[in-house]
Amino acid sequence: MKVLIISQYFWPENFRINDLVQELVQRGHSVAVLTGIPNYPAGRVFDAYRQNPKAFEYYGGARVWRVPMLARGHGAVRLFLNYLSFVIGACLFGPWQLRGQQTDVIFVFEPSPVTVGLPAILLGQIKRAPVVFWALDLWPETLAAIGVVRSPRVLGWVGHLVKFIYERCTLVLGQSRGFLESIARYCSDVRKIRYFPSWAEEVFNQPDLVPAPEVPVLEGTFNVLFAGNIGEAQDLPAVLDAAESLKHNPAIRWLIVGDGRKSDWLLEEVARRGLQDNVLLLGRFPVERMPSFYAHAGALLVSLKKDPVFSMTIPGKVQSYLMAGVPLVGMLDGEGAKVITEANAGLVCAAGDASGLAAVVLQMAAMRADQRHQLGANGRAFAQKEFGRSLLMDRLDVLLHEAVDLCKQAKVTT
Repeated sequence: MKVLIISQYFWPENFRINDLVQELVQRGHSVAVLTGIPNYPAGRVFDAYRQNPKAFEYYGGARVWRVPMLARGHGAVRLFLNYLSFVIGACLFGPWQLRGQQTDVIFVFEPSPVTVGLPAILLGQIKRAPVVFWALDLWPETLAAIGVVRSPRVLGWVGHLVKFIYERCTLVLGQSRGFLESIARYCSDVRKIRYFPSWAEEVFNQPDLVPAPEVPVLEGTFNVLFAGNIGEAQDLPAVLDAAESLKHNPAIRWLIVGDGRKSDWLLEEVARRGLQDNVLLLGRFPVERMPSFYAHAGALLVSLKKDPVFSMTIPGKVQSYLMAGVPLVGMLDGEGAKVITEANAGLVCAAGDASGLAAVVLQMAAMRADQRHQLGANGRAFAQKEFGRSLLMDRLDVLLHEAVDLCKQAKVTT
């Protein structure tokens, strides 16, 4: 098949869509990617891209088309303009860049914002191709949950936009089962909704790893490692509350690998609370390096704010953590907590419960090494069974073909 991927984010930015594109090419599909200028998460255009844009025109055998857009920068206004500029750039330049190219199916990658669906719908009309929309974030619910939008009227407008997009997609995929009910509120035809979770990347299934040299080794220390985006949804204030409550326990150390919109706040807050010896901020590294950081961890931390929308979410890092074979510590509700519990892969406390997080960290640290090893092994086995990469890629292949067949049937009936 000829597959067009539309995503605001793409390599050299670090997202699962990179892995998906490579896999589709390896399966014999012809893949093109319509995306923006790489600037996530720092908010400024990558230096390597600025110096030589042509070096980023192909990835894993796929042709990459990039449209003009404004970098994220800092602040809500700049982020809004970033979202808007990609939509405008993709709608204006995408049809021209992709002129004459046959497309069998369009696949939309939506970690946020939902507006990425607008150029997909336009191109779907132009190419007469079905659109498969993978919802990894729920709008307008997430906007309300993180406090970006508080006006009920504006949230209502966003809801109408979401409905406009979903109604014009052939299939809408939700990243958790909890997403499906929310998606259904914006779909008049619930038959188009499917469950499709993120997969566990094989890069995390590596034996005999050499621990990352960036992490100082302290004998007798139990490391709790948080990896990924440092944003509003991850509830870092509660994580720091837990760290502060254990500040005088030299056996517990917190490692944070990643960056995001709250990175500067986190750096200042760690200093203000006097946690420099307890909380190590290690910065951002490519996904290929992450297993070497996980090798230092006694437990891997996943956290989400307390909100109904986040209780429906399975953070993408959960699949990666499970595959790494390291026990998990979760401070979250709902779907994410359920996965950890069902896998018997770690310990969980309620979202926002800093004292509960401190307690489960101490409980995990007090376990014997063989007990923690068993939790990690449970998690890896669960990841391979429920979130195996090959399993889910096979499922996606089926969904893409289903969308093409549905589109053909619709053309016949009209």
